[in-house]
Amino acid sequence: MATFEELGLDAKLVQATDALGFENPTPIQEKAIPVLLSGTKDLVGLAQTGTGKTAAFGLPLLQLVQAADRFPQALVVCPTRELCMQIVSEVEQFKKFMPGMHVIAVYGGTSIGLQIRDLKRGIQIVVATPGRLIDLIERKAINLEQIKYVVLDEADEMLNMGFQDDIEFILQNTPKREATWLFSATMPPEIRRVSRKYMQQPFEITVGKVNTANKNIDHQYYVTAAHHRYETLKRIIDFNPGIYGIIFTRTKADAQNIAEKLTREGYDIDALHGDLTQQQRDKVMGEFRDKTLQLLIATDVAARGIDVQGITHVINYELPDDVEVYTHRSGRTGRAGNTGISLSIIHSREIGKLRQIERMVQLQFHKLEIPGGKDVCRKQFFHFMDKLLQADISHGDYETYVPMLAEKFADISKEEVLKRVAALEFDRFLKYYENAEDLNVRMRELKGDGAGRGRERKESSPGGRQYRDTRGREFNGKGDYMKLFVNLGSKDGFYKASFLQFILDMSDLKKEALGRIDMKEMNSWVEVDRRSANQMIRSIDGKNYKGRRIRMNEANSR
Repeated sequence: MATFEELGLDAKLVQATDALGFENPTPIQEKAIPVLLSGTKDLVGLAQTGTGKTAAFGLPLLQLVQAADRFPQALVVCPTRELCMQIVSEVEQFKKFMPGMHVIAVYGGTSIGLQIRDLKRGIQIVVATPGRLIDLIERKAINLEQIKYVVLDEADEMLNMGFQDDIEFILQNTPKREATWLFSATMPPEIRRVSRKYMQQPFEITVGKVNTANKNIDHQYYVTAAHHRYETLKRIIDFNPGIYGIIFTRTKADAQNIAEKLTREGYDIDALHGDLTQQQRDKVMGEFRDKTLQLLIATDVAARGIDVQGITHVINYELPDDVEVYTHRSGRTGRAGNTGISLSIIHSREIGKLRQIERMVQLQFHKLEIPGGKDVCRKQFFHFMDKLLQADISHGDYETYVPMLAEKFADISKEEVLKRVAALEFDRFLKYYENAEDLNVRMRELKGDGAGRGRERKESSPGGRQYRDTRGREFNGKGDYMKLFVNLGSKDGFYKASFLQFILDMSDLKKEALGRIDMKEMNSWVEVDRRSANQMIRSIDGKNYKGRRIRMNEANSR
């Protein structure tokens, strides 16, 4: 295995990697760094999050830019404030022995005046989110004329978030760049198009297979009835007392509701969604990083760019519609060589979707039984005993109290003391789970999930018999759907999955309320359950998206 010195890095950078305890480069670093050090090659690097991509481009940038030239020479563009700050934090550590080298993060939600002031002090490397960077360009507060190197980090995330036009604008405003480096976890067609248009015969590096999941992650799933989903989530959390994880939901309403329920029941949890101000978001993320919060519940849009070390579990409260979204969700755990668990709570009708994700990520998911009440109590009890045995008693003056304790418990046996300690700790659990029902769905054949069949019976629901066709749409033959027109399309930076997430977040509806989505360049048509159509129109019609007014109405009324 190569060393950082053998990759051609400067001695000061090798000194920094040694100080950080980096013994050997990761696969993406080993493949990318020698190519990037040439400074003239375009590169497309495909690797999952948590594989060391920041060092793969950060170390070559520090070697290529000139500390003596106090103007922006390198630009790193990434999707979110959190990722922006994380990249700067890592680059700061790499440049520890390089005086005169400066890097700055520019992002929205904070004073642009302070960022402009910092830029004027002389910065060589700028790390920016697209929106704030364009704002600075339009104010003529940053000059990209002398930018030699442009890095697009988490490129697929930026395109999913609707930043395609922004990225193209930024690339058009860096005419003298000598190299463009694009890093991405997946390779959707939009990435290919950007690379063909703005890059010259890019050198392509792939670590693992495109769209595959991290091999350090165990992918699990539990099958339950749809109305038992929340109870199943609670039971999974209780069965994993040391859990430190992220729970993903489809909508911000689900994220907030579940967080409020779990908080009332005594869990250390908070929600991350689009309604939070930047200050509220920073507070939640700070508490999660400090592990004041054991769990974070988030929508896909709100969680983009989160990189927190030590996450043990990712829980899919519902499966996402897009396989790439699943890859990004699960990639929040199992980072930097650690292992992790990505588990999904599904009902029987979602087996087909799960099999499709399995095929795409090229890994087998493991079906587990939802633990029973006694299993949960047993697991919690053993966890408590381990904590009891590992309790640090070396710092307190506990010896002073031992005689009093011995006198107090003189007439009680050791077994009785242990029982009383257990009762204090577990009374709530024992009462709650005393008559806990079995939440598992017992199916004779999981293989017989209806995949490939023309129609499949839906689980009992109000309103009579319903079916799901081969596209996964529900119908009962009575024309339940109303077709709505909306003046948003692919030109607005949407693709189907991101558009679906957008309208669900705006309307607080569930995916089950939607039918077919027909997306064009300038507008789209959405089939919505007739009972939910008015709610969707009220939530979306008249709102603003990127400075223009959204129009949504019944398609036939146009």
